[in-house]
Amino acid sequence: MSSPLFYIFAAITLLFGAMVIASKNPVTSALSLAVSFVGLAALFVSLDAYFIGTIQVLVYAGAVMVLFLFIIMLLDIKAAEKLKPNYAAVAAAVLLFVVLIMQVAAVLTGFEAGRKSTTDAQLRPQQALVAMGDKALPTIANDLKAGQLPDTKLMGLQLYHKYGFHLQMVGLLLLVGTVGVVVLSKKENSPKGGRE
Repeated sequence: MSSPLFYIFAAITLLFGAMVIASKNPVTSALSLAVSFVGLAALFVSLDAYFIGTIQVLVYAGAVMVLFLFIIMLLDIKAAEKLKPNYAAVAAAVLLFVVLIMQVAAVLTGFEAGRKSTTDAQLRPQQALVAMGDKALPTIANDLKAGQLPDTKLMGLQLYHKYGFHLQMVGLLLLVGTVGVVVLSKKENSPKGGRE
Protein backbone atom coordinates (compact mmCIF):
# COMPACT_ATOMS: atom_id res chain seq x y z
CA MET A 1 0.00 0.00 0.00
CA SER A 2 1.28 3.44 -0.84
CA SER A 3 2.08 5.85 1.96
CA PRO A 4 -0.82 8.28 1.27
CA LEU A 5 -3.37 5.43 1.43
CA PHE A 6 -1.89 4.24 4.72
CA TYR A 7 -2.27 7.70 6.24
CA ILE A 8 -5.82 8.03 4.89
CA PHE A 9 -6.95 4.70 6.39
CA ALA A 10 -5.09 5.37 9.64
CA ALA A 11 -6.77 8.78 9.90
CA ILE A 12 -10.20 7.24 9.21
CA THR A 13 -9.62 4.60 11.90
CA LEU A 14 -8.48 7.15 14.49
CA LEU A 15 -11.12 9.77 13.63
CA PHE A 16 -14.06 7.38 13.82
CA GLY A 17 -12.55 5.70 16.90
CA ALA A 18 -12.57 9.11 18.61
CA MET A 19 -16.17 9.64 17.49
CA VAL A 20 -17.14 6.39 19.25
CA ILE A 21 -16.31 7.88 22.64
CA ALA A 22 -17.13 11.51 21.85
CA SER A 23 -20.64 11.04 20.47
CA LYS A 24 -23.61 11.18 22.85
CA ASN A 25 -25.90 9.27 20.50
CA PRO A 26 -25.37 5.48 20.86
CA VAL A 27 -26.38 4.81 17.24
CA THR A 28 -23.77 7.29 15.99
CA SER A 29 -21.17 5.65 18.24
CA ALA A 30 -22.02 2.18 16.90
CA LEU A 31 -21.84 3.28 13.26
CA SER A 32 -18.56 5.11 13.93
CA LEU A 33 -17.19 1.91 15.43
CA ALA A 34 -18.18 -0.01 12.29
CA VAL A 35 -16.34 2.50 10.06
CA SER A 36 -13.32 2.31 12.36
CA PHE A 37 -13.33 -1.50 12.02
CA VAL A 38 -13.43 -1.22 8.22
CA GLY A 39 -10.49 1.22 8.26
CA LEU A 40 -8.56 -1.20 10.45
CA ALA A 41 -9.37 -4.05 8.05
CA ALA A 42 -7.98 -1.95 5.19
CA LEU A 43 -4.75 -1.50 7.16
CA PHE A 44 -4.51 -5.28 7.68
CA VAL A 45 -5.03 -5.88 3.96
CA SER A 46 -2.28 -3.35 3.21
CA LEU A 47 0.07 -5.50 5.29
CA ASP A 48 -0.90 -8.56 3.16
CA ALA A 49 -2.81 -10.00 6.14
CA TYR A 50 -5.86 -10.83 4.04
CA PHE A 51 -7.31 -13.39 6.42
CA ILE A 52 -7.17 -11.05 9.43
CA GLY A 53 -8.68 -8.26 7.33
CA THR A 54 -11.50 -10.55 6.24
CA ILE A 55 -12.15 -11.70 9.80
CA GLN A 56 -12.08 -8.07 10.96
CA VAL A 57 -14.96 -7.27 8.60
CA LEU A 58 -16.93 -10.50 9.13
CA VAL A 59 -16.61 -10.88 12.88
CA TYR A 60 -16.20 -7.37 14.25
CA ALA A 61 -17.87 -5.10 11.70
CA GLY A 62 -20.54 -7.75 11.13
CA ALA A 63 -21.46 -9.96 14.06
CA VAL A 64 -20.21 -7.84 16.96
CA MET A 65 -21.83 -4.70 15.56
CA VAL A 66 -25.16 -6.54 15.27
CA LEU A 67 -24.88 -7.44 18.96
CA PHE A 68 -24.21 -3.79 19.80
CA LEU A 69 -27.23 -2.76 17.75
CA PHE A 70 -29.35 -5.34 19.62
CA ILE A 71 -28.43 -3.65 22.89
CA ILE A 72 -28.92 -0.14 21.51
CA MET A 73 -32.40 -1.00 20.25
CA LEU A 74 -33.35 -2.09 23.76
CA LEU A 75 -32.19 1.22 25.26
CA ASP A 76 -34.14 4.41 25.61
CA ILE A 77 -31.93 6.60 23.41
CA LYS A 78 -33.59 9.91 24.31
CA ALA A 79 -33.06 9.27 28.02
CA ALA A 80 -29.41 8.36 27.40
CA GLU A 81 -28.82 11.61 25.49
CA LYS A 82 -30.07 13.68 28.44
CA LEU A 83 -27.50 12.20 30.82
CA LYS A 84 -24.69 14.53 31.87
CA PRO A 85 -21.11 13.38 31.31
CA ASN A 86 -19.33 11.75 34.23
CA TYR A 87 -16.24 13.93 34.64
CA ALA A 88 -14.54 11.49 37.02
CA ALA A 89 -14.77 8.74 34.38
CA VAL A 90 -13.42 11.12 31.72
CA ALA A 91 -10.47 12.08 33.95
CA ALA A 92 -9.76 8.40 34.68
CA ALA A 93 -9.85 7.61 30.94
CA VAL A 94 -7.40 10.41 30.15
CA LEU A 95 -5.07 9.24 32.94
CA LEU A 96 -5.26 5.65 31.68
CA PHE A 97 -4.48 6.85 28.13
CA VAL A 98 -1.37 8.73 29.35
CA VAL A 99 -0.17 5.67 31.30
CA LEU A 100 -0.69 3.47 28.21
CA ILE A 101 1.32 5.86 26.02
CA MET A 102 4.12 5.90 28.61
CA GLN A 103 4.17 2.08 28.67
CA VAL A 104 4.30 1.83 24.88
CA ALA A 105 7.15 4.38 24.78
CA ALA A 106 9.04 2.47 27.49
CA VAL A 107 8.69 -0.82 25.61
CA LEU A 108 9.74 0.69 22.28
CA THR A 109 12.83 2.38 23.73
CA GLY A 110 13.86 -0.64 25.82
CA PHE A 111 13.19 -3.30 23.16
CA GLU A 112 15.96 -3.61 20.56
CA ALA A 113 13.68 -4.72 17.71
CA GLY A 114 11.37 -1.79 18.46
CA ARG A 115 14.04 0.67 17.34
CA LYS A 116 14.31 -0.82 13.85
CA SER A 117 12.26 0.51 10.97
CA THR A 118 10.05 -1.85 8.99
CA THR A 119 12.50 -1.84 6.08
CA ASP A 120 15.32 -3.05 8.37
CA ALA A 121 13.20 -5.77 10.00
CA GLN A 122 11.90 -7.73 7.04
CA LEU A 123 10.87 -11.37 7.25
CA ARG A 124 13.69 -13.70 6.31
CA PRO A 125 12.27 -17.24 6.01
CA GLN A 126 15.59 -19.07 5.75
CA GLN A 127 17.00 -17.46 8.92
CA ALA A 128 13.72 -18.27 10.70
CA LEU A 129 14.03 -21.93 9.64
CA VAL A 130 17.60 -22.12 10.95
CA ALA A 131 16.57 -20.46 14.22
CA MET A 132 13.66 -22.87 14.75
CA GLY A 133 15.74 -25.93 13.90
CA ASP A 134 14.06 -29.25 14.72
CA LYS A 135 11.20 -27.50 16.50
CA ALA A 136 9.67 -26.43 13.18
CA LEU A 137 6.69 -28.43 12.01
CA PRO A 138 7.46 -30.40 8.82
CA THR A 139 4.95 -28.49 6.71
CA ILE A 140 6.27 -25.09 7.84
CA ALA A 141 9.84 -26.26 7.31
CA ASN A 142 9.05 -27.44 3.76
CA ASP A 143 7.31 -24.15 2.91
CA LEU A 144 10.25 -22.15 4.25
CA LYS A 145 12.78 -24.26 2.31
CA ALA A 146 10.75 -23.71 -0.86
CA GLY A 147 10.81 -19.97 -0.16
CA GLN A 148 7.05 -19.64 0.08
CA LEU A 149 4.71 -19.29 3.02
CA PRO A 150 1.07 -20.41 3.14
CA ASP A 151 -1.07 -17.76 1.51
CA THR A 152 -4.06 -16.59 3.54
CA LYS A 153 -5.61 -15.20 0.34
CA LEU A 154 -6.53 -18.80 -0.45
CA MET A 155 -8.56 -18.94 2.75
CA GLY A 156 -10.47 -15.82 1.74
CA LEU A 157 -11.17 -17.22 -1.73
CA GLN A 158 -12.34 -20.50 -0.20
CA LEU A 159 -14.59 -18.65 2.23
CA TYR A 160 -16.25 -16.45 -0.38
CA HIS A 161 -16.38 -18.92 -3.29
CA LYS A 162 -17.00 -22.37 -1.80
CA TYR A 163 -18.97 -21.19 1.22
CA GLY A 164 -20.56 -18.07 -0.29
CA PHE A 165 -24.11 -19.37 0.18
CA HIS A 166 -23.47 -20.20 3.84
CA LEU A 167 -22.02 -16.73 4.37
CA GLN A 168 -25.12 -15.13 2.85
CA MET A 169 -27.37 -17.25 5.07
CA VAL A 170 -25.53 -16.06 8.17
CA GLY A 171 -25.97 -12.47 7.00
CA LEU A 172 -29.68 -13.09 6.42
CA LEU A 173 -30.09 -14.58 9.90
CA LEU A 174 -28.37 -11.54 11.42
CA LEU A 175 -30.68 -9.25 9.46
CA VAL A 176 -33.77 -11.16 10.63
CA GLY A 177 -32.46 -10.99 14.20
CA THR A 178 -31.97 -7.23 13.93
CA VAL A 179 -35.50 -6.72 12.62
CA GLY A 180 -36.82 -8.97 15.39
CA VAL A 181 -35.10 -6.91 18.07
CA VAL A 182 -36.53 -3.69 16.61
CA VAL A 183 -40.04 -5.17 16.61
CA LEU A 184 -39.73 -6.58 20.14
CA SER A 185 -38.29 -3.39 21.60
CA LYS A 186 -40.86 -1.09 19.99
CA LYS A 187 -43.36 0.16 22.55
CA GLU A 188 -46.99 -0.05 21.58
CA ASN A 189 -48.87 3.24 21.76
CA SER A 190 -52.32 2.44 23.06
CA PRO A 191 -55.08 5.09 22.91
CA LYS A 192 -55.89 6.95 26.13
CA GLY A 193 -58.49 5.26 28.23
CA GLY A 194 -58.05 1.99 26.38
CA ARG A 195 -56.71 -1.27 27.70
CA GLU A 196 -52.98 -1.78 27.89
